[in-house]
Amino acid sequence: MNILVIGSGGREHALAWQCAKDDNVENVYIAPGNAGTALEPKCQNVVLTSTDASEHSAVIEFCQNNDIDMVIVGPEAPLVTGIVDACRDAGIKAWGPTAYCAQLEGSKTFAKEFMEQNNIPTAAYQGFTDATAAKAYVDEQGAPIVIKADGLAAGKGVIVAETIEQAHEAIDDMLADNKFGDAGSRVVIEQFLQGEEASFICMIDGDNILPMATSQDHKRAFEGDTGPNTGGMGAYSPAPVVTKDVHDKVMSQVIQPVVDAMKDAGHPYTGFLYAGLMIDKAGDPYVIEFNCRFGDPETQPILMRLQSSMVDLVAQGLAGQLPSEAKWDNRPALGIVVASKGYPETSSKGDVIAGLPELDTTNDNAVKVFHAGTAFSNDNENEVLTNGGRVLCVTALANNISEAQQAALAVTAAISFDGAQYRRDIGHHAIARENAW
Repeated sequence: MNILVIGSGGREHALAWQCAKDDNVENVYIAPGNAGTALEPKCQNVVLTSTDASEHSAVIEFCQNNDIDMVIVGPEAPLVTGIVDACRDAGIKAWGPTAYCAQLEGSKTFAKEFMEQNNIPTAAYQGFTDATAAKAYVDEQGAPIVIKADGLAAGKGVIVAETIEQAHEAIDDMLADNKFGDAGSRVVIEQFLQGEEASFICMIDGDNILPMATSQDHKRAFEGDTGPNTGGMGAYSPAPVVTKDVHDKVMSQVIQPVVDAMKDAGHPYTGFLYAGLMIDKAGDPYVIEFNCRFGDPETQPILMRLQSSMVDLVAQGLAGQLPSEAKWDNRPALGIVVASKGYPETSSKGDVIAGLPELDTTNDNAVKVFHAGTAFSNDNENEVLTNGGRVLCVTALANNISEAQQAALAVTAAISFDGAQYRRDIGHHAIARENAW
């Protein structure tokens, strides 16, 4: 069996690693991949010209020429531009939602209207294209308040404004100064929700739902959940805040309504669905955002725990026969993102990375470094360089979250490059619960 994974981040490294573990898999191609995916057994990076554009002919041509049995789409951009639709039209099996369904991530306005129409709990909101009107709404609502770019902004188009002045500045950045390009030509302004965040990710085949292990992401750049929002500075699985009661509420109030509504609209949802949630003190979930793919960095700790075959699960999903449960390691996993200098505002490329361990992981030393923004040096094929904002995700599996955090930190501390930054408190919510017990 030959598989094509589209994407270049830590999520795609984890997906490729999991697929390559399957005995039935001969080759895993990653387009374009990174330095880590290139080093994995059975994995090979390939360069395609149109993986994130509306024209997907290069993907289709590669699949036809290389006997690809299934395509797994990692990032959101090609999903929003219809790569799954194009593959299906060409008779190629592709795992992901169609362009219609991917609007749940591609447009905050579409997602909020969809939730409103289908009684999915979420924050109150208004959408704006005019900065003056947006500021007037903020003045009326007060702070803290959340400002979101309507379109795709690589996980960074969300500003949690603590003051009216910060909200006005975010509105100007998006609507007047075009900081996020077309993604910020319209903004959604939301009520600030109180509670604890969690990530709830499922596989869906149009009818059947397979919940993945729960997880919690850390979006803020700095320790103590402070600083600007990022694409994610670390994650752990499972998330203790998602109790059985919360899990049942999420399935009945959030996930099932999405599946039912998309099916009723004539666009059955297939692929991964990510619900970013705020869980309030009463244990009630509210949707902060939908993503139409596996989260990053949640994928890394979740897939460290997965004992079922990812290939089998995707194959069952493509056949409309997803099981209701997968097999998981009972141990928790935790991943720490190592970011480059200036992230999230800027990123540094070309810095030499030292101290990288071997890619393999064992039960006795269950730590794996997933690559994201990395590339090989043109001058030295053994030298790995930074190549983006989030560079690595050091992920550990252990008996509890505290041990997983310490194991990940020990490996992270040995890795160095100019300007490397990471949080040392990933998992602090779960560790506080452990200490309270």
